[in-house]
Amino acid sequence: MTSHQPPLWRRAIAELLGTCLLVSIVVGSGIAAQRLSPNDVGLQLLENSTATVLGLTVLILVFGRVSGAHFNPLVSAVDWTLGRHSGSGLALPELGAYVAAQTVGAIGGSVLANAMFEVGTSISGTDRATGGHLLGEVVATAGLIVLIFALAATKQGAVAAPAVGAYIGAAYWFTSSTSFANPAVTVGRIFSDTFAGIAPGSVPGFVLAQLVGAAVGLGLLALLFPSAARAADDVVLPHSAEATNS
Repeated sequence: MTSHQPPLWRRAIAELLGTCLLVSIVVGSGIAAQRLSPNDVGLQLLENSTATVLGLTVLILVFGRVSGAHFNPLVSAVDWTLGRHSGSGLALPELGAYVAAQTVGAIGGSVLANAMFEVGTSISGTDRATGGHLLGEVVATAGLIVLIFALAATKQGAVAAPAVGAYIGAAYWFTSSTSFANPAVTVGRIFSDTFAGIAPGSVPGFVLAQLVGAAVGLGLLALLFPSAARAADDVVLPHSAEATNS
């Protein structure tokens, strides 16, 4: 960690809140979509993806200057991995704090969404782990990692919020898995037996596919954007104590 960043406790709270709200947007809009369009799955997905695009963009803008708005253990892990080569990015204890905060926040997001719609919190029964779904997770995760770190490497952080939101929205539609691309969100969505849920038995396959996707993304970054390691501190948005105190 560089000295100009906010203290770890503040960044961890931002990651917890941001991931909580992200999952509540995904799950809550899924519940609303089921109720508003009960006989049209395509329209449900459109409603769910639209809410996610807008919500994720806003959350990155709100929390990005505090923690970088990772909201994803794989983004944090790649940030740590790349930073080892340049002395930037997250330190290992910071990575642990980020991942713990993201996972707790994700579970809380499902519980919050269930409560807002007066749906009991229960374990999802939606099986998703087919071969096509797992391949979709590899593709979605690799693309997300390349996008985020390429933007930082090319000094385009100003457009990270809409770009990441747009990518996730598109990946809802061009991947068969609807682009979870996030282990914490995947775990959080276990706790809502609704349109956005995922059965526990599908989670190990999804997380493994996401890890493979992150590794593919790392390889593509090394090939296409070798300067990405030096920009690890600026992922997803540059975050500094000066920005949060001004």
